[in-house]
This record gives sequence, C-alpha cells and structure tokens, in this order.
Amino acid sequence: MLSPAQGRPRKRGALHRSTVAKLGERKVEALGIRLNLSGFLLHRAQLVRDTLTPHLLLLSFKMDVQVPYIPENAPFSPAQRAWLNGFLAGLFSQKPAEATQAPKIRANVYFGTETGNSEAVAKQTAKFLQSRGFESQAVNLSKISSSALAGEACALVVTSTFGDGDPPDSAKAFYTELQAPDHPRLSELRYSVLALGDRNYERFCQCGKDIDARLEALGGQRIYQRVDCDVDYEAAAEGWRNGVATVLEAASPAQSAKIEAKAAPPPEPTRAVPDKSSPSGETVYNRKHPFLAAVSANRLLTAPASAKETRHFEISLEGSNLSYNAGDALGILPCNCPDLVEQILKALNCDGEEAVPSPEGTEVPLHKALLEFYEITKIPVGLLKCIAERSADPGLRQLLEPAAVNQLKSFVSQREIVDLLLEHSSTKINASEFVSHLRKLAPRLYSIASSPAAHGHSVHLTISIVRYETNGRKRKGVCSTFLADRAQQKVGTFVHQSAHFRLPEDQTRPVIMVGPGTGIAPFRGFLYEREAIGAAGRNWLFFGDQKESTDFLYQDELFRFKKNGLLTQFNTAFSRDQPEKIYVQKRMLENAAKLWAWLEEGAHFYVCGDAQRMAKDVDAALHTIIEQAGNKSKEEADAYVKRLKAEHRYQRDVY
Repeated sequence: MLSPAQGRPRKRGALHRSTVAKLGERKVEALGIRLNLSGFLLHRAQLVRDTLTPHLLLLSFKMDVQVPYIPENAPFSPAQRAWLNGFLAGLFSQKPAEATQAPKIRANVYFGTETGNSEAVAKQTAKFLQSRGFESQAVNLSKISSSALAGEACALVVTSTFGDGDPPDSAKAFYTELQAPDHPRLSELRYSVLALGDRNYERFCQCGKDIDARLEALGGQRIYQRVDCDVDYEAAAEGWRNGVATVLEAASPAQSAKIEAKAAPPPEPTRAVPDKSSPSGETVYNRKHPFLAAVSANRLLTAPASAKETRHFEISLEGSNLSYNAGDALGILPCNCPDLVEQILKALNCDGEEAVPSPEGTEVPLHKALLEFYEITKIPVGLLKCIAERSADPGLRQLLEPAAVNQLKSFVSQREIVDLLLEHSSTKINASEFVSHLRKLAPRLYSIASSPAAHGHSVHLTISIVRYETNGRKRKGVCSTFLADRAQQKVGTFVHQSAHFRLPEDQTRPVIMVGPGTGIAPFRGFLYEREAIGAAGRNWLFFGDQKESTDFLYQDELFRFKKNGLLTQFNTAFSRDQPEKIYVQKRMLENAAKLWAWLEEGAHFYVCGDAQRMAKDVDAALHTIIEQAGNKSKEEADAYVKRLKAEHRYQRDVY
C-alpha cells in the first residue's frame, strides 16, 4: 500500500474502462458515466473490493480507512473522475452501523479568489458539509497564516489561479508564507485541494497544484485527491465535495474525536449562498440555462487604418429577469465557425451525420457536436498522443518526451486541430473517438461596459476581435468572431456577478480607474453609473491604446464626461504616437503626488485589462508611487497596498 507521502506511481493502478466493466450493472458512455446502484451496493460490494483492490491506487489517511482513487491518467474527464472517486470512497470506506454515531469532524474550507468563483464554491461546500452534520466555515486565505494550519486537523482548500500560474490576490500572502523553507511541519494536517483554472492557459490550475504539493511536502496527508477544474467547474466541484464528505464520514470514532478536539483559528462567518430558485415559478437563467438574447448593435470602434478591430455590442436582456451591476460580466455561449467545422469533417473523412456523444452524454450528429458543443481549435494533449501513437512520424512522438516541452509548446502555438489532422491524414480516427478527446465548448466572459441605471436592460460590451495567421492558415477567435460575423439572431447569455469589482458604497469616495484598450469597458459602465445616480465622488481615468487617431475608444463620450465635470482628471497614453512607447503606468508616475493624495483621501483604485504585462506594470508603478510620493520604505509600501486590498480599495478585473 502506498501513502501519498511515498509518491504515486503514474501508470500502475489506473482504473480503465475494462476494469470498471467488472463493477456489475452499469453503463459507461463516451462522456458520461451512469452506474446502476440499486442492488449493486447490497449484493456486489464484497465482489467489487476483491476485484478492484489489486488494480487501484490506495489512499490511507490514518482514519482507519483505505480509499482507492482513479489517477489523472485514467481515461475520464475531471467531472467523471471526481464522481467515480466519490463513489469509490463511499464503497470502500463503509463502516459498521455504530460508527455513524461518531462525533463529527470540523473541516473548514479555505479559499483564494480573484473574481469570486472560488469563494462561491467554498461557501457552497461549507454549507453542504454543515448539512451533512460537520462543523465547517468558509474562510478567506487572506484571513489566516499558513502556519495556523498546524492547529487544524482537517482543512479543505479551494483556490483559483491568476495570470501566469500565480496565486490570486487574496491568497498571495498565504502562498508566499507556505513556500518558506523554514515553514513549520504540518504532520497532523489532513487536507484536500480543489483547484479552479482555465485550460487555455499553459499553467492550468498551477496555484492549486503548488499548494497541494507543498502541503504534502510539509507532512500533511491528502484525504482526497486534488481535483483540477476548468472554466465549466460545477460538476467537478460537486464531485469533489461529495467525495470529501464521504471520506470524512468514514472516519473512525477515535480519529473523529481527535479532530474535533483540535483548536482552530476563529473563522470568518459563512454568509448564506443565494438561492437561485424562483418562488414565483419564473425561469431562472444562468450558465447552465442561458437566456437567448438579441444582439441589437454591433459597430466598429476603431478606425479602418487601425491595426486592431475593436467593436461595441449591445445585447438586450429584456424579458429575462436578469439583472446586473456595474462591474459585472456577461457570459456568451458561442458557436464555432461553420467553415472550420467543414474543414475538420473533411479531414476526418466524415459527412457530419455520424452519431457521437455530447458533453452531457446524449447522442447528436457529429456536425452539430463540432458546431455547438466542443472546442475545435486548440490541440488537446490526448488527441496529440492518440495521433502520435498511430502515426509513422517519429518527430510527433518525440514532441511528447519530457525533454521536448519547448518544442511541443512551439508546435501547438502554430497549429490547430485541423492542421494536426491534415498533416497526419493517413492516421485514422473515428468520429466518437475524436470527440472523446475534445473539451466542452466553454462560455466566454466579457466585462460589461454599461450601467443598469443608465441603460436599463441593454448590456454593452467592448470586444477586441481576434484574427491572425499562423502556419500559413488564417485563425479566428471563437467568440469574438462569432459575435462580429455570425450572431445575426439570438445568442445564449447569462450574468456573471463580479462581487469583488464594485464601485464604493460611499458615493462621495473618489475613484481612480486604469483601463487601457478594452480595459475601458467596466469604467465606461462606472462613469455612466455615477452620472445616473448623481454620485458626488471625483473620478480619474487613465486610458491608453496604440494610436490616438485610430484607437481612441469612446472618444466623444469620454470628452463629454470631461467637459461636464464627471471626469475630474483624464490622462491618456497612446504608445505608437511617438518614438518612445508610452503606457498608462508612465502617466501614473508622472502624476505620482496627486495620485498619492487621492489615495490618502480614501480613493478606490481599479485596474482592468491584460494580466500578463499591464496589470503587473501598473501594480509596480503603484508601489513606486507609494514609496516615493508617500515617503515610505518598500516594506511599508507593500503593507499599504495590502491594506488597500483588505479594505477593497484596490480591485482588479484582469485577464
């Protein structure tokens, strides 16, 4: 038996479909798993133990329980793997009836969040555990020290990843302390991690992976394997919390009492998760059930000579009962480009009528699946491996070697799925197998550029349309070109609340907004909102783009705000209008004394736009301003910025 501290074999013990077939009455569909449990648990439990124990990786977590789990290399999606792990945890950790009366375990849920998703999941998890009889509170990682976990016996961590694999703002201090070489051991800690991320980023779920690995290195013992969630995270998160609860319920009485007796830091009270059901019977629209909204406006904001194509869209939510606040985002469910679908069908030698499973497990024609349900641009690793194994091209197989990580990165950056299929046309793959390697087509979130007080049910978006060329082939952004070129009728939408990106409740407070390019979107909404409600607070906007003559987004509106006094100060930075490139952070530094004075007067500081460079440069400029204009040391400036964040006076909407 291997414990997590001894390491996990990467291949041995994977639960493949051939093994799952031995579980008895069940159905395994290509992208959905259904297990017929009636009679199975009563009559087959011992048989399943005897059959599967030699094949599974066992997790022993010092609670008199040995729980098998399905490794990440098993041929299942994250949601399917999480569901099966929860099922196996319950099956293999059944306790005698008298054990169910044991004292319940305290398991707080600690979250690190940037946009609020991790916080929402943490609060749902805490509420769920409370309903199962556990003591549980959702606690922001910004509220605790990582060393305080030494006083916890069981801790659950839910965290997103920000930027290039970094921790979100609220988890930065915790993350940094946790990585310290002299961090105290956490030998008594039992834990599990749920990581939220986006597979479109290279360092997918990296913060959660780092925390999981570090807790193990410090002596903590994983009670349930880490689950990595993509943008469509609900199913995987539900499977994780079900599995964690099942494992905790299987704890022995002695261990339960020991865990309950441990001291814990005072938690932040958990606010109730809003009930999204409608008591009046009205339809509730959300990510799972989007509202079909009409696109009422689609106009070009940039001049024809611009190197960019930035558009303004207006989408009507009339009749949806959906509402939003300035600072929220709108989710759009796109369809793929029909031309690209036809190219892939031709490369597969398919007519599009082949029956394949949808992400929900229903049967649909291949053409419809590729058009509406699956991502068909970025090459999935599973598909690349499949083609490489069947291809006569040794170079393709070499790309999958650990030493070829840079070559692989370069290869996939220049190609899409259709290129891979065309370049290896002799490699055969059937329709169902092909879609089994594809990710579900995820909705895209766009910062709302309007105000409900000023624009009612009309939601405005500011979107840069993605068009470029690689490997001799023209490429298109999935959702941006869907809206720009093909959204002639209604599109699926939902409102994504950005609870951590809000105007100050005190309308007299000044606000400083930094939003170059399409980062102007939420600040246009902020300005319209403050104008409509008559907010007395001063407003300062930093805006920048490439050229003033071609890329001055919303120029007339912003000049009107400046003329009528709504914009107290307005600074622009057009990088290509002079030999030396000038960006918004330079304008900030040029106005250091005034910016510092506004902060000291209680101003709220906002940033929206590119996370990779701009947001980091603006943050560095802010620290410099506080040091120089505020006459503070680096340590004092760091503490000042940390206090701004804690007071929700430094907020970011970056991507």
